Amino acid sequence: MPEWWTYSPEDFLMFSPRVYWRMFELGNGALWPLPLAGQVLAVAAGLACLRTGARIATAILAVLWAFVGWAFLWNRYGVVNWAMSYVAPLFALQAMLLALAAADGAAAGRPPARRMIAGAALLAVAFAYPLLAPLSGRPLASAEVFGLAPDPTAIGTLGVLVMAGAGIALWPIPVLWCLFSAATLWTLGTAQAFVPFAAAALAPAAALLWPRPPPRA
Repeated sequence: MPEWWTYSPEDFLMFSPRVYWRMFELGNGALWPLPLAGQVLAVAAGLACLRTGARIATAILAVLWAFVGWAFLWNRYGVVNWAMSYVAPLFALQAMLLALAAADGAAAGRPPARRMIAGAALLAVAFAYPLLAPLSGRPLASAEVFGLAPDPTAIGTLGVLVMAGAGIALWPIPVLWCLFSAATLWTLGTAQAFVPFAAAALAPAAALLWPRPPPRA
């Protein structure tokens, strides 16, 4: 039996790159035209943060986290990766936390302009995420779409949290997912791993560098 140090990260993967990307292709086909709706919701979340505050955006995200956790992680990803049976409940937890935040609707002062720009940039990345498929040589049918796939949903959520000046309870799960996905993509041998990793670094950095003003009375 080989010693443990002779293994590489690839040896612990339970699926091939072809199987991984095929999951998204099958999901998009089964749920069509919901991928188009996901793009619309990404724009709606950004506009809600800019115009009417984060309450509507947070409510949208609550629904999307519950949907992604059930439709993708539990029903698709879980078939090839047993760890998703533990991750999917975390997505349900994030959905509940977002729903509570939307219901609370506590109004904080408008974040600094630089923080708003950083959050808007993350939302733009989430919106443009499907383009990574053709840029990586994959068919557009296998694209990861905001609201249907976990990576753009987590990145877009971080964008909303940055723009909204959200409380710390809403941050850990999206950040941890981005780091987990970055590690998976790196092991699969794709440079796309840099995108969720950069999002996981940028969002907390923006929150620390440009803290939100105190809540308004």
